[in-house]
Amino acid sequence: MVFTGNDMLHRLTSLKPQELRVDMERFNGEKAYAVYSRFSVGDEASKYKLEVQGNSGNAGDSLDYNNNMKFSTRDQDNDRWDSSNCAVKYRSAGWFNDCYHANPNGEYADSEKTGGKYIYWYHWKNSVISLKSIQLMIRPRA
Repeated sequence: MVFTGNDMLHRLTSLKPQELRVDMERFNGEKAYAVYSRFSVGDEASKYKLEVQGNSGNAGDSLDYNNNMKFSTRDQDNDRWDSSNCAVKYRSAGWFNDCYHANPNGEYADSEKTGGKYIYWYHWKNSVISLKSIQLMIRPRA
């Protein structure tokens, strides 16, 4: 997995308006995608706040729940979950509300499994079914 750091994401999304495309595949070979016509990541002072708008595609909108959320890690609990830290509980990092509907940074499963700690996109199948692959790609808006 290649992860472009949040500082770089902020720089890229602040230079020109960007769109986000998320491609995903289940272990049975079924594929889906989601497109967000607006995608940006805030700077370090904003704790890399996520902004997404304009969902389309056939996978549903699993990022809206995390819109305007700060990035959380094990040592930076910026989520809205009062009783714990989503990043610690799910051994992941990302934009968490109370926690999330998409976990692109989750644990990779070598077969289809169900659970919030795995890579999943809830609104595709309205379930936390682990995905074989997921790619998040940005490009300047046309």
